Amino acid sequence: MTLRIQVLGPMRAWLHDEPLLLGPPAQRAVLGLLVLAGGQPVGLASLIDALWGDQPPASAVNILQTHVKRLRRLLEPGRAPHSRSEVLPYLGDSYRLGVPADQIDIMRFRRLVRHAADGGETAALTEALALWQGQPFADLPLLAEHPRVLSIVVEHRAALGRYGAAMLAAGAVDRAISAFEEAAAAEPLDERGQARLLRAYAAAGLRAQAFTTYHAVRRRLADELGVAPGQELTAAYQEILDEDSRAHVLTGPPTAADRTVPAELMADVPLFTGRAYELGELDRLTIAPEPDTSAIVVVSGTAGVGKTALATRWAHRARGRFPDGRLYIDLRGYDQEQPVSPSAALARFLRSLGLPGEQVPADVEERAARYRSLLDGRRMLILLDNAASVDQIRPLLPGSSDSVVLVTSRDRLHGLVVRHGARRLELDVLRREDALALLRRLVGEWVTAETGAAEALAAQCARLPLAVRIAAELVHLRAPVALAEVVGELADHRRRLDLLCTGDPRSDIGVVFSWSYRDLPPDAARMFRLLGLHPGTDVDGFGASALLGGEEATARECLELLADRHQVQRNGDRYGMHDLLRAYAKDLAVRNGEVDLPRRVLEFYLHTAATAMDVLYPAERDRRPRVPRPAGALPALNDGTALTWLDAERANLVATAVHAAEHGQAWYPVQLALVLPRYLESGGHYADAVTLHEHALRAAESVPDHRSAVHLRINLGVVAIQQGRYAEASAELQRALELAHEVGDDSAGVRALGKLGHVYQWQGRHPEAARMLAGAIALARHTDARGTEARGLGNLGQVRLRQGRYADAAEDLRASVALCRDIGDAVGEA
Repeated sequence: MTLRIQVLGPMRAWLHDEPLLLGPPAQRAVLGLLVLAGGQPVGLASLIDALWGDQPPASAVNILQTHVKRLRRLLEPGRAPHSRSEVLPYLGDSYRLGVPADQIDIMRFRRLVRHAADGGETAALTEALALWQGQPFADLPLLAEHPRVLSIVVEHRAALGRYGAAMLAAGAVDRAISAFEEAAAAEPLDERGQARLLRAYAAAGLRAQAFTTYHAVRRRLADELGVAPGQELTAAYQEILDEDSRAHVLTGPPTAADRTVPAELMADVPLFTGRAYELGELDRLTIAPEPDTSAIVVVSGTAGVGKTALATRWAHRARGRFPDGRLYIDLRGYDQEQPVSPSAALARFLRSLGLPGEQVPADVEERAARYRSLLDGRRMLILLDNAASVDQIRPLLPGSSDSVVLVTSRDRLHGLVVRHGARRLELDVLRREDALALLRRLVGEWVTAETGAAEALAAQCARLPLAVRIAAELVHLRAPVALAEVVGELADHRRRLDLLCTGDPRSDIGVVFSWSYRDLPPDAARMFRLLGLHPGTDVDGFGASALLGGEEATARECLELLADRHQVQRNGDRYGMHDLLRAYAKDLAVRNGEVDLPRRVLEFYLHTAATAMDVLYPAERDRRPRVPRPAGALPALNDGTALTWLDAERANLVATAVHAAEHGQAWYPVQLALVLPRYLESGGHYADAVTLHEHALRAAESVPDHRSAVHLRINLGVVAIQQGRYAEASAELQRALELAHEVGDDSAGVRALGKLGHVYQWQGRHPEAARMLAGAIALARHTDARGTEARGLGNLGQVRLRQGRYADAAEDLRASVALCRDIGDAVGEA
């Protein structure tokens, strides 16, 4: 078995190279804690303390055991029932993770760093740092402050420092700067790290940036610690001052030849924040993969994610690599204006390379040939911004290996990768800490004073740099209004788009989004709009097919096209979009008369959930409502896929239920809540269970549907029992019992009495428990529910044992066994 686990970044796992869905946050946290132990056993008490702190629920051990059981099922799908687990064995009162160290990224990271100390430092550190995909457990805030996680962050920072020093010694200044910047961003008050960064900037000729960095650190030290820079940082600063003085004496004004070198880059982006990893990747990707080939890199990503800003920042940092000049053109591939043709772009570049205008050929192929000739032997950067297609780029590629081409596009430009060997860097939204840092730099003291509101504002902007910058301007316009009030204004998605309107077509978030939407084929455009109406976070091909109302193949083609253009994000076989794009898509749908989620989507989720439950719990099929099969494509579920589907779609199931309840479609949340309780309870998904049942209950009472309401209240009582909230459970079940009597539903009455018996039993209130269970048995006999009667007798026997009423207990248990034999219930008999 090949099991790989990643924790350096979002937590991920693969079995035989197939990605695994690791379940809810608490379940992933259990696995994460075992990874952090490095193969050593972790006691139940330690796990419980890490998950719940000083206030664990009464059922903490049971919840923990459920998480482990489900993890074993995921990680060891072929393990025989009841056989010993090799991956998660139980040792006394502890669990241990039995995965080889080389299959866990943090263990490999540490091994490589140790190996670097023994020789071969550069190669080992390069490989180690390549494993880093972001903050450890980036998707598990529960573990963010765990001491061992904080230790990993320190180890990474130390490795960056060693790598930067090695690169600087080898003359690879750009790579050194990338490493030192990332380390400095992680620990802004580390003077030693900042001093190394200053020296690296100086070595690259970026003295202005070194001075800016020094003064920013000096202010931060004064503001946050009340101290002046120490000896090491001051010495680095003085070295740069001394070098500047010498340079001023030895150099004269630039020559005419210097002034003829093209320098067409736009000004560097003010207050550029974060992106240390991506800048380092551009350093790596812009080195030709093999001799005599050009380095071509495509930076792709959704609108407003900062592709141009990243490319511009990197180009300014790396300009020392391109002594023969830097060419730049905005190809306007997504503007409202006409995109720049290859012919026009070539004419401009030829003039930039010194060719007089009257000598520029008229034919596009002749222009391309002359362009390649002028580039031959020159070390240049060609930055092609906002490209829409491969055809727009291909004539602008150099013919020699001396120059680097950097392209930004919302499209993945597969043809450029396949035919020309381009390498791709896909740009995601800012990391949480970088989005907050950018907001802090833009709006200042508001962020420090209102941290929670700042985090909410960054989330409302989907951590898109463009949106964060617009929102910062809105904060300034609203001053001195509190940041929390601005967050409140932006809470409504549609109003948010209006508030983030700038009036400038190049910075208005809605206009920028529209440039990508307008050229979509009809089916893909409709898919985009309908995704805005979907209340969940993502869909698979079958969910998209239900949304579109057509063939699954058509739906998947639309999703792939949208993913290629970064209008949705692909994660395995699922597709989603960030909140701002969703708001824009929903606004388009409403304007197009598509005002609500199609009923066929609800029918798809309900039927597939019922099918999954029938596969997992066939013996309980008669207790669940029968759901008709809807039209359209449906996934084929079996023992191996039913639970996976439920886990993947749980958030969508709850979200669609809430949506339907709020939009007058009571049938859906009611039936869904009666279909799913066993899955939600057994998986420990208590918060989802409560949300679903509370909305379903309000929906049932609004119709009114009193019989369903009774069972929903019982289900809520069961969830409260499993969370140890016995008083709440008792009140809910008592109300359910009263309603059962009112509507004459004896089966519901039996359930309510039985569950009340359990509550009193677990509270040690044995007389009340015995009374409730006796009532349940009597009502079961009245309705000829012999299986329920047998279970009630067994439970009553257990209660009487605890009361010391051994003769009565023996009589109840014998009666239960006899009844089980009579009805063929082997499990109950055992």
